[in-house]
Amino acid sequence: MSELRFTEDHEWLRTEADGSVTVGITAFAQNALGDVVYVQLPELQRYEQGAEASTVESVKAASGVYMPLTGEVVAVNQQLEGNPELVNEDPLGEGWFFRFIPADADAVAALLDQDAYDRLIKANADA
Repeated sequence: MSELRFTEDHEWLRTEADGSVTVGITAFAQNALGDVVYVQLPELQRYEQGAEASTVESVKAASGVYMPLTGEVVAVNQQLEGNPELVNEDPLGEGWFFRFIPADADAVAALLDQDAYDRLIKANADA
C-alpha cells in the first residue's frame, strides 16, 4: 500500500513494503510554517498515539510532530539534521521525519485518505 494517509495534525503516513510506516508533515503544514530551520528528530523508542515525537522549528514558529499511531520508531531521517530545508523542498519525499512499526498495522487504513484530508484543509481555510 503506497497510498498516503493523513492526520488532522497535518502529518502524512506511507506504509512501506517492510511494514514500517514513514511519517512527515504535509505540504500544507510546511507552507504554514514557512522556512524550516531546525528539526528535532525522535528517539528510537516506543511512543503512544498523540505523543509529541519530533519538533520542527521555522522562522515563524515551532511546532510538534505527533505520533500518529502507537508504535516504535525504528529510523529517523538523519539528512534533516544538517539540511532541515528538505522539509520545505520535498515534504512528501526527502523531507520525511521518521519511520515506525505500528502496534496495530490495520490502524493506518483508518486515518484520513487524500479526499478527507483535502476536505479538512478546505474547512480550515473557510473557517
